[in-house]
Amino acid sequence: MTPYPDHMFFTSESVAEGHPDKFCDQVSDAVLDECLRQDPDARVACECYVTMGALIIGGEITSTALFDPADVARQVGNAIGYSSPEYGFDVNTAAILRTIHAQSPDIARGVMQAGGQIGAGDQGLMFGYACSQTPELMPLPIQLAHRLATRLADVRKRKELPYLGPDGKTQVTVEYQGGKPLRVDHVVIAASHTAAVVTRDGTHTTDEAKQEIVDQVVRPVIGGLLDERTTIVVNGTGKFLVSGPQGDTGLTGRKIIVDTYGGWSVHGGGAFSGKDATKVDRSAGYMTRYIAKNIVAAGLADQCLVQVGYCIGVVDPVSVMVHTYGTGTIGDDALAAVVRQVFPLSPRGIIDHLHLREPVYAKTAAYGHFGRNGFTWEHIDATDELLAKARSA
Repeated sequence: MTPYPDHMFFTSESVAEGHPDKFCDQVSDAVLDECLRQDPDARVACECYVTMGALIIGGEITSTALFDPADVARQVGNAIGYSSPEYGFDVNTAAILRTIHAQSPDIARGVMQAGGQIGAGDQGLMFGYACSQTPELMPLPIQLAHRLATRLADVRKRKELPYLGPDGKTQVTVEYQGGKPLRVDHVVIAASHTAAVVTRDGTHTTDEAKQEIVDQVVRPVIGGLLDERTTIVVNGTGKFLVSGPQGDTGLTGRKIIVDTYGGWSVHGGGAFSGKDATKVDRSAGYMTRYIAKNIVAAGLADQCLVQVGYCIGVVDPVSVMVHTYGTGTIGDDALAAVVRQVFPLSPRGIIDHLHLREPVYAKTAAYGHFGRNGFTWEHIDATDELLAKARSA
């Protein structure tokens, strides 16, 4: 049982690490990481904006860490490949403006409380989701879109397709029957490139380059889910020569659906990047994914949606909801009660349980925050306790 029709086509997209919005996410999270390396108790809400020839870093930072955010931005830009005007941005020559101040004392009073408790840094609602469609317990369309975007970066950095630029987008449409993925119906690739692969009349990416992208990016990722009916489109407007911040502005937090479940599941609305873990937009978003994933991994449901709600300055959540779409082995209300018993849901409890004071965030800022190895919220280490509590529920 799914929240969608028995037969359908579902589409999700991802973006490359050089997409202007993702560039900004990575700068914001790299600033956060540098704060946490020097000061694990730093409170950070860092935003970034980029356009042609200029980048702005702003926000609220309360920390003892000492560093220049502009240096961090340049390191990120160079690692992505934005070191030449040929790709729409040169981070080494761009103007970088910093506008940073401390966290509001009204908010700080509610967050840092007596006895080491931490109140929620804002009100809000957060969702986590997991399903059995993939080994990562993620919806298939977003996983394939992320893999395509990652593959674009890999072949670019290995110089296998040396004409590719850092900017790009991917999109995958999967056909479903009875809630199960059957095949991939559409693949859309927008891959930025240099003038070396533009046709003589200046209007299109060459057919040879498009075919190389299909052969070296699309086919290795999609594999047997491709068939004779699958449509593959590379650079649908003709070419992608003007790219990066030269072609589009970027802003932290504008790719929240790419960051989560590709539209398959709901999202509370708050962005992740640039925020330390006292901001429940991020920490509770990670915890609810962790909870949902462990529920599915334990065999207590085939798919699971978890929601929590918080009030600013209050330690405990105002609500906890579990929805298994009729696939649960026990009732959803009973499962929600089990969740409250097994998982710490205060901001301090979440931070300590998932080790969220570590400088791990820059790695999350491209190719999705979920469905990837190396993050504590992707661990499936609570299944035994969940099963034990569920048996007595």
